[in-house]
Amino acid sequence: MPRSFRVADLVFPAPQPVVVPVHGGSFFPVRRIYCVGRNYAEHIKEMGNDVRDPPFFFAKPADAILIDGEDMPYPQQTADLHFEIELVVAIGKDGRDIAEAYALEHVFGYAAGIDMTRRDLQAVAKKAGRPWEMAKAFDHSAPMGTIQPAGAIGHPAKGAITLSVNGTERQRGDLSDQIWTVPEAIAYLSGFVALRAGDLIMTGTPAGVGAVVKGDVIEGMIEGVGTVRTVIA
Repeated sequence: MPRSFRVADLVFPAPQPVVVPVHGGSFFPVRRIYCVGRNYAEHIKEMGNDVRDPPFFFAKPADAILIDGEDMPYPQQTADLHFEIELVVAIGKDGRDIAEAYALEHVFGYAAGIDMTRRDLQAVAKKAGRPWEMAKAFDHSAPMGTIQPAGAIGHPAKGAITLSVNGTERQRGDLSDQIWTVPEAIAYLSGFVALRAGDLIMTGTPAGVGAVVKGDVIEGMIEGVGTVRTVIA
């Protein structure tokens, strides 16, 4: 990054910052989105994977976020669009190689989010041993609810996490079912990359994932945290 530059020197206007609403009226500026893979045993089983394998991480771009219940356009190049309800951890303090015992000191708050997935593209990528980006990191693939500050709700380690489609429940689990807790995930991830204020961590999904089509209404809820909603447009 240049030590100094003028806005007039930019070849075109810089993108607007990506923000997520915070309960109370402020906004959380988003830097990166990290996602924990395979963090609920029943979901691992339904996807045909080995529960004994450790979780891993992939990423979504910040501008994949949808807020305020915005509609999600059905994405291109897929005929098998899936939902995955997830607890989202909002990082509010920089750190690297963070000790598990101090990990929660780096958390600003929590939200409900949905990891939308082009499952057919993911299956092709898995079979070929290729990256998942086009299955996970596409436009509008991260609907997000309002962030609740940890100072107000604490650090939820248990509570129902559910998702319904058109009013019918499709996913149900409990935060206590996570294989890796939030402090463990933060500690492990910070050994690979420096976490910065503005990062989000999506912490995995319980069993029951499935496909949606145009017109479907998706509503997620995490007990003690909040809700998230989108319509497939």
